[in-house]
Amino acid sequence: MARAIAFQASNAPMAETAARRLRALHGTVPLEEADVIVALGGDGFMLQTLHATMALDLPVYGMNRGTIGFLMNEYSEADLPARLDEAMEEVINPLVMHATAIDGTVHEALAINEVALLRAGPQAAKLRIAVDGRERMEELVCDGALVATPAGSTAYNYSAHGPILPIGADVLALTAMAAFRPRRWRGALLPKASVVRIEVIEPDKRPVMADADSRQSVRDVAVVEIRSKTSVRHRLLFDPGHGLEERLLREQFV
Repeated sequence: MARAIAFQASNAPMAETAARRLRALHGTVPLEEADVIVALGGDGFMLQTLHATMALDLPVYGMNRGTIGFLMNEYSEADLPARLDEAMEEVINPLVMHATAIDGTVHEALAINEVALLRAGPQAAKLRIAVDGRERMEELVCDGALVATPAGSTAYNYSAHGPILPIGADVLALTAMAAFRPRRWRGALLPKASVVRIEVIEPDKRPVMADADSRQSVRDVAVVEIRSKTSVRHRLLFDPGHGLEERLLREQFV
């Protein structure tokens, strides 16, 4: 089936070269006229593309022309229309972050991978954690904490020793970074429908910043509320046998 393709490329020379070659082979259309988006770059560019095209509800097929490609398919110029026809679709939902700063301003952002709270000063952060309105941890002393989606569980969450989550598990990972007290607390698995509220204790003395997918940061936060936004969906296309579910399983046996 012929599809109208919109090629999008990162500013990396390798991605730009690939985009020129693929546009010459297959043509290209503006995003608003496309049936599918082909994103050329790494995982960072895939996240950028998903955020930028969220309102279009178009499937996105990534090909790796960057340094990291967990969300990308292997690059090949051959048989692209056939690969698009045979690709499997995975639907993921982002997190929404509501961050209230010390001065009372409220900031909202969406995160496909994770929402992270990070200490912004020389002292460790002190955080109070509630889930669905019930306090679960009175005080967590740490460098930070994050809530990750299954799609983001192999990113920042994994580097902080958080668990890898299967796409269909309908859970979120709550992971601490360099937890000092409780020293052995390694995080929690939460139902996808959970509302996580993280309050910063002594925010003037121990400043904390909140970050959504490393795209939008809010400094000097007092309270951050995080939940899954199921009304927003991102459609990713993967070659058969190389979908997110398979990649997440494979990653755990490396």
